[in-house]
Amino acid sequence: MSIDSYFRISERGSTIGQEVRGGVVTFLTMAYIIVLNPLILGYIPDSEGNFLAGGAGDGSNLPAIAAGTALVAGVLTILMGAVANFPLALAAGLGLNAFVAVAIATQSTWADAMGLVVLEGLVILVLVLTGFRQAVFHAVPTQLKVAISVGIGLFIALIGFVDAGFVSRIPDASNSTVPVQLGTGGQLEGWPVLVFVVGLLLLVALWVRRVKGAILIAIVAATVLAFVLDAILDLGGRSAENPGGWSLTVPHFDGIVDVPDFGTLGEFSLFGAFSSIGVVAAILLVFSLLLADFFDTMGTMTAIGAEAGLNDAEGVPPNAERILVVDSVAAAAGGLAGVSSNTSYIESASGVGEGARTGLASVVTGVLFLLATFFTPIVRVIPSEAAVPALVLVGFLMMQQVTEIRWADPEIAIPAFLTIVLMPFTYSITAGIGAGFLAFLLIKLVVGRTRDIHPLMAVVGLLFVIYFAIDPLTDWLT
Repeated sequence: MSIDSYFRISERGSTIGQEVRGGVVTFLTMAYIIVLNPLILGYIPDSEGNFLAGGAGDGSNLPAIAAGTALVAGVLTILMGAVANFPLALAAGLGLNAFVAVAIATQSTWADAMGLVVLEGLVILVLVLTGFRQAVFHAVPTQLKVAISVGIGLFIALIGFVDAGFVSRIPDASNSTVPVQLGTGGQLEGWPVLVFVVGLLLLVALWVRRVKGAILIAIVAATVLAFVLDAILDLGGRSAENPGGWSLTVPHFDGIVDVPDFGTLGEFSLFGAFSSIGVVAAILLVFSLLLADFFDTMGTMTAIGAEAGLNDAEGVPPNAERILVVDSVAAAAGGLAGVSSNTSYIESASGVGEGARTGLASVVTGVLFLLATFFTPIVRVIPSEAAVPALVLVGFLMMQQVTEIRWADPEIAIPAFLTIVLMPFTYSITAGIGAGFLAFLLIKLVVGRTRDIHPLMAVVGLLFVIYFAIDPLTDWLT
């Protein structure tokens, strides 16, 4: 069987050349995740003070996380192309990785957190294989699904601003009515913040001009600027004595090619979190991961299929079941590899824009990710100030969905509002989801519209009540 017939290239009005170009463009558009995923996961200690991949909080673990990130993205994207024959690439999900780092690892261990990621992927896989996914999909109101995505976008943007030093915590916030501030002391201070601002402005300019690979180009340009500034000024790391230093990574060059370190692989404990944080909390965290991952995937594959002109009359892309199966496996694979849940990327639309119509483009993208595993030491070169403008842009892209919420209808607008604002305000994605769900249930009860409440939604609401009241309940029961 030829490549053309296996991938149905001619049948879909494409050529091998178009597929290769589309695959390359998709890789360039989303290669930033190899840099950002380590920055999000690599600097946060778990509840025992340990860092992912055995790092010490100085960035020494970043290449291992980057290698694992590229490996899983490569293997699963190739699988998507070969099995589902669809031009869709996968990698560690932005928002999902922040959730794993901030909401799970900080109250358990990294192994426990990755175990929950594996469980989430397995649950999604079961839902797909049994067809029960439709029940889950319809249980949560569409408006709340949108609100969850928007809230995660704001949360990601906040992380970007804080990591860049553009926004900072006020040291004596307990004695102040204002918990955060612009820069240091209410003013932008230090050359690293300038790198962030320049990188963000460049990224915005490239994005509105629809330049392919805008995120990657902006990161590279900002990194070059960072190297020049540090070579001249020797800025050092940020501290109380040096507030104008680099936030997380001091730019320095010690090589960009090396044998990949896959030290994150297999670093998970499947049921460890059930002991460390409790059964109810663990179940809610798995459900929160499932919500953020599962519904986003269905929207992404539908959008990519529509862009490529592949969807049927009902708006369903070809091989939808296979697409969802591969995506579910990717979620579990991310946990198995210790690099957070992997999911489908809307950036695949850039490859479709270059003519990609089949899974061959995904195979090309996947192969490039595998080759990238040999270049992962480069993540030690890139300061966070050069990389996190991408988080701000991703936050904007996720925020665009806010127009899909019916703000004139308080029955859905209030729960959506609470979901969105409480994620960044409480620095907890789980708190935002829980508050939105409970507000939705309360309002429906008050107005007498209990028929609008799906039984599964009611069960989840009860779990969130237990989640928020876990401390007094524990004290009462013991």
